[in-house]
Amino acid sequence: MTRLLSLSAPLLLLATPAFAQDAAPPLPEAAAAMIDAAIANGDADDVQAVFNAARAAFPESAAQIDARWQTYQAAQAQRAAAAAAAQQEAIRQAGLFENWSGEGQIGGFQSSGNTDEIGVSTALSLNRDGINWQHRLRFAADYRRQDGTTTREQLLAQYEPRYQIDEDLFAFGLAQFERDNRQGYAERYVVSGGLGYRVLNSDGLHLSIKAGPAYRVTDFTDGRRNQNLAALFGVDFDWQISDTIKLTQDANSTVETGGEALVVIDSANTSITATTGLEATIIGNLRARASWAVEYDSNPGVGAETTDTLTRFTLIYGF
Repeated sequence: MTRLLSLSAPLLLLATPAFAQDAAPPLPEAAAAMIDAAIANGDADDVQAVFNAARAAFPESAAQIDARWQTYQAAQAQRAAAAAAAQQEAIRQAGLFENWSGEGQIGGFQSSGNTDEIGVSTALSLNRDGINWQHRLRFAADYRRQDGTTTREQLLAQYEPRYQIDEDLFAFGLAQFERDNRQGYAERYVVSGGLGYRVLNSDGLHLSIKAGPAYRVTDFTDGRRNQNLAALFGVDFDWQISDTIKLTQDANSTVETGGEALVVIDSANTSITATTGLEATIIGNLRARASWAVEYDSNPGVGAETTDTLTRFTLIYGF
């Protein structure tokens, strides 16, 4: 027995240092203080950079550093979930006139001398985003007067509610009023609804399309009235080229057929509106916009051309 104890003692002495070497040393106070300071600062990118630096500087304490990183990520996830829940509750509790955003734009010109002419172009777009619903309002006016005669009087009022079915698919409704003396109609009403799909939604690049049946009533300036079923198609494209430059392309077309049957082609009328715009940030929420619009009506009022184009330069303020 004495011989057995004398042989096992050296083995215990050899095993003890090896076990101590396997135990991970505590995280140095300097590294812990650096991590705590980064977390307190609140910048996620800085926090990740500090954790990476700590792993590189103290590889023997990687387990403790990873444990702190997992604790930090769990706390961040809890904060994000709480913030999302609070935001949804705020949306549910918001009043009718709350949570609206949008932009307004204005442009104009004036000339005198051989020609006395004035022109004003204004537009206002409003959006209200809910949890599943989105409401869009748009108002636009383009007015020109030359030598005491009104040469252009174009008005547009539009309301479009949307319901997001899933991440990309949505249902929409549309109610629209138009007036355009140059195209030969005093009033035009469109009511529509259908489905839309967001084709692209990446960083800086957005494309959505929509389509559905419609009903349109047109009162021409010569006293005629048309009431027709229609099909409505729409395209909305935005490309944020850089931090200060943005390209937009909006197109809406309404193809209508006389009567209640879509196959009655002899009284068909097709209207297309397409606008290409280029926006540049001036400062803050103020932007300058150059746009070119094409308006086509296959059956315009008496004396009106089928195609009308308009180039305008405006200032836009987002809010």
